Amino acid sequence: MNTNSASNVNNSELGRSRLGLWSLGALLVLSAAAIGGIRYEIGGIDDSVLKVVVIGWVACGAMVGGAWLGGRANETDPFGLVWGYGLASGAMIMSAAMFLVPQAIGLAGSVGTPQFGGIGLAFGVILGYSAHTIGHRLTHLDLSMDITAAQISVHALSAGAIIGIVYGSMPSLGLLLGLAIVSHKGPAGYAAARRLRRDGRPVAVLLLPAAGVGLTAIPTAVLPIPEQPIINALVFGFAAGIFLHVAMDFLPKCETGSEIDQVLSLEENSHHLLDQLRTHAVASTLAGSFVVVVAWFVVG
Repeated sequence: MNTNSASNVNNSELGRSRLGLWSLGALLVLSAAAIGGIRYEIGGIDDSVLKVVVIGWVACGAMVGGAWLGGRANETDPFGLVWGYGLASGAMIMSAAMFLVPQAIGLAGSVGTPQFGGIGLAFGVILGYSAHTIGHRLTHLDLSMDITAAQISVHALSAGAIIGIVYGSMPSLGLLLGLAIVSHKGPAGYAAARRLRRDGRPVAVLLLPAAGVGLTAIPTAVLPIPEQPIINALVFGFAAGIFLHVAMDFLPKCETGSEIDQVLSLEENSHHLLDQLRTHAVASTLAGSFVVVVAWFVVG
């Protein structure tokens, strides 16, 4: 790489890092505005907005924390990656199945057409898969932007919009759902930071996707949602489908050629470790799902 090219890359990375800092500032402003009184009801600020603010900052903290750990992790240690992925995906699958799918089917069933909830669910899974598959093609193109950070940013912004719509249309939903849904932000930041570090890129570019959930969730939470059971059923079904796709994508894959296998590539006994990690993958996923069930029983 010549001097001019290296300078352009450094300037581009510096610009993205600054964009991340601006994103954190914007999230802080949005949160202050929401808490300060963007939307009031009798007795004070709308509870759903406060929940979305909390979820946005938890998602931000989880990704920043995961990225910090990933930037300092041992390149050949895959156990943290497997348990992070497993716990997060298990929690997301159980949360979507417990809280979103019943809402979608119940809302549509209240007018005698529960199939609309299933339609939304199917479209969510299909769209999530389509976006992931088409987006993967970008990794094969020679672009000046960092694909890892770009993909995670788009995912965070879209997931935040869905979370905001869900809580805006159903304010009675508890925090448990949102917190479980964004639980994958920690391992996602961890894995992304490790990839960025391997490529010699700054981890600070992950500040934008870290703030992304809150940046779109807070504004969409205050949008007026039509009180139509069919529309809300489609929204909840679509959200469930999207989050189930993300959860399935985060299931720890201990197969040849997977990210975990690449982490083990420097180990002489990598095949033996891969077999051992499959047990950890199953255990971590089950543990993540059980945590949500136990929390639901405790919190109510």
